[in-house]
Amino acid sequence: MPSTGATRTVTTYTTGRFSGPVRPAVVSTTSQERFAERARARRHLARRQLLLTAGGVLGAGGLAWLLLLSPVLALDPQKVEVTGAGTVVAVDQVLAVVAERAGTPLPRLDTVGLRDAVLDVPGVREARVVREWPDGLAVQLVSREPVAAVPEPDGGGVVLLDEQGVQVGRADAPPEGLPTVDVPVGDERTLTAVLRVLEQLPPDLLAQVGSVAARTQDTVTMQLRDGPQVDWGSADETPLKIAVLQALRAAPQAAGASVLDVSAPRLPITR
Repeated sequence: MPSTGATRTVTTYTTGRFSGPVRPAVVSTTSQERFAERARARRHLARRQLLLTAGGVLGAGGLAWLLLLSPVLALDPQKVEVTGAGTVVAVDQVLAVVAERAGTPLPRLDTVGLRDAVLDVPGVREARVVREWPDGLAVQLVSREPVAAVPEPDGGGVVLLDEQGVQVGRADAPPEGLPTVDVPVGDERTLTAVLRVLEQLPPDLLAQVGSVAARTQDTVTMQLRDGPQVDWGSADETPLKIAVLQALRAAPQAAGASVLDVSAPRLPITR
């Protein structure tokens, strides 16, 4: 009966003594191509990784040059802004200190060292240095503004002091609007008490103070330019004393008083 299944062809070979099926080659042409493609892919990946590595090295080198050596980011003294100099700080002295760093790339600029150098400029109390990219700086100052003029012992002029008792200058005569201070020579505690009071006065009230005297730290007395004397006492409770003084000066019953005593601010006295 004829077979209805698929016909299987078997190739045989004869060696003279033995015959059997012929086996195909162990590696086909298709397998060889796959191996070749894989080898090419590995070589391509290796070249790509090498190029990426080289590019990264070159990029890092270029960035380092830009940040550390390039004139693009070098400090330009013409692009330095100084603020907060007040009335006693010479801006040209601050700019001269900064100019010593001209040409230094901003990323390499020692802003802490520069700040310390600026603090040595007379009249500077605080300083902050901020980089302004790509080649400038902002120097922000807090100046030591004088709040009092203390007569020199020899009578040759006055020493100008800030609220911390630091000398910020001298003058032949008290500058307009600055109160003179009369305290015992060498009495630092009494002088400190007076300066503490002046430091806390609002600008409009401070401008009305013509002079301040104290024999001790608890007997501060102010003479206002428009007439009344103010017995202040110690520097304690100064904010409360300011409020009481302003209320007294606004009260009709205190009009014409020659003395306003706020040394005990909860029991003020007018005379």
